[in-house]
Amino acid sequence: MASSAQTPALDKPNPAEDWTVVLPRRGKQKRNFHKVIIHERQKQEQLWTPADIETNPERESKLMQKIQTCIRKLESSSFWLKFLDQLQTPEIFDRFLKAVGSEGKMQMVIYGIGSIESYEPPRLQLSLAILMKRMFSWIGEVEVFDPVISLAESRVLTALGCSVLTVNEQGRRQALRPTMFFMPHCDAELYENLLEANWRHDLLSNMTLFGNSFEAYEQHVSECKILKLADSRKHILAIRQFVKELPIDSRKQIVAIRQFVKERSIDPFSDDLFRSFHGSSWHFFDIDSHSNLCDAKP
Repeated sequence: MASSAQTPALDKPNPAEDWTVVLPRRGKQKRNFHKVIIHERQKQEQLWTPADIETNPERESKLMQKIQTCIRKLESSSFWLKFLDQLQTPEIFDRFLKAVGSEGKMQMVIYGIGSIESYEPPRLQLSLAILMKRMFSWIGEVEVFDPVISLAESRVLTALGCSVLTVNEQGRRQALRPTMFFMPHCDAELYENLLEANWRHDLLSNMTLFGNSFEAYEQHVSECKILKLADSRKHILAIRQFVKELPIDSRKQIVAIRQFVKERSIDPFSDDLFRSFHGSSWHFFDIDSHSNLCDAKP
């Protein structure tokens, strides 16, 4: 997933309006307090609009056809059947039901999808999310964001039933309700931001994450033994003791991918399906009110 592109620059705000100082209400001056300073420029830079605003019905129709073809191709593959089988095993499905709880629905947030118009892996990743949404009634609204999304892509995503965010959250969405974060092949920085923003047992308990293997990050840091690298993965490393990780790249999944390749006579080294999902895992956060996150905090 492409997630490193920069948010389009906005006009420089009026320096006179650059800072807002929020003071306590009258009658509370005797309380100890810290002045809360809000940098208006930072607030404005979070707002997002597509950089590519050129679109027309023909371009959108062509993209929609690509997505629909991709969905059909994935749905008929042995990979999807094996993926679906894994989702419905008690080991995974019971964890979803526990996470959904009394809410009845789990929203899906897709970060770093990349350009679904330009590349097949982002289309396959989106297709997988859409098929999951169609299959399971407990998956609620689907929200999508990547700073590279064009206006045409945004309109197609909306037509597919997704909501495109207008704010670049930098991966810092708090899971105030049950939330599946769908983030295969995102940059480690996004996972770090997500964990940092949810570093409370009640928030982490609401989260389910589909993305890069945290175990693989830990192994890589251990092998490299570079302090700077470890520091840039500190939340990923610290949360490992509270995570149940279930990789999709099991032997059955690898066999399914190879079968998918064989069925279509595709070179396995250039297979988009493999490149879309290899190394991905489900992450379930086993956190309760007695878990000592303070000791684990990096």
